[in-house]
Amino acid sequence: MNSRQEIKENIERIRAELDGRAQLLLATKTVPAELINYAADCGVTLIGENRVDELLSKYDAIDKTRLELHFIGHLQSNKVKYIIDKVSMIHSVDSLSLAKEIEKQAAKRGINMRVLIEINIAGEESKSGIAIEETESFLQSLLQFEHITVCGLMTIPPKTDRPEENLQFFQKIYQKFIDIRAKIVDNENWTILSAGMSGDYLQAAACGANLVRVGSAVFGARVYPQAQSNEK
Repeated sequence: MNSRQEIKENIERIRAELDGRAQLLLATKTVPAELINYAADCGVTLIGENRVDELLSKYDAIDKTRLELHFIGHLQSNKVKYIIDKVSMIHSVDSLSLAKEIEKQAAKRGINMRVLIEINIAGEESKSGIAIEETESFLQSLLQFEHITVCGLMTIPPKTDRPEENLQFFQKIYQKFIDIRAKIVDNENWTILSAGMSGDYLQAAACGANLVRVGSAVFGARVYPQAQSNEK
């Protein structure tokens, strides 16, 4: 884990590199709450957690007056009830059953949940997300829910040591994003394309992503506890 000075310098560097093209969301998996709150001192306003159990363990200690919390990992339907009133956006909606549970839990609390549709852009069997060809039909199925607002798309391209190899995937999802925006009559909420992580955020931003999820490029290599949850 990096020092506070290194974290500050990394945030400043990445913001300069992005040059206003995309908003920076810090992926805070394994990062302690005190360092997450320090990121707020450095001007960060968006953070994202990948695991429900970790989110819950940190929640009370996170400075929620300055930080907006998103859920960015794979979400099991039976875990929705634990986070529905704690996050302002869920990035990883990839099934109708998950959407139904989000609707159910949001309705119970009288809230509206903003969500992104997760696209499995390269059709990888190991990853969650719907096929890009199914985006429009899946979006139509989500529009039936009164307590869900669909705000755009999210994707995780294949892991690679050569970020330029993912340009084709970022371009493909950006094209889908703008095509849908052009078709939606009431498109004021269709505003977010979440793509790009520590290894390829610059390529994603260059292709039109307006939200990047960066973790290790700010905080350093993750230090995992010896006992890991099975949840992803």
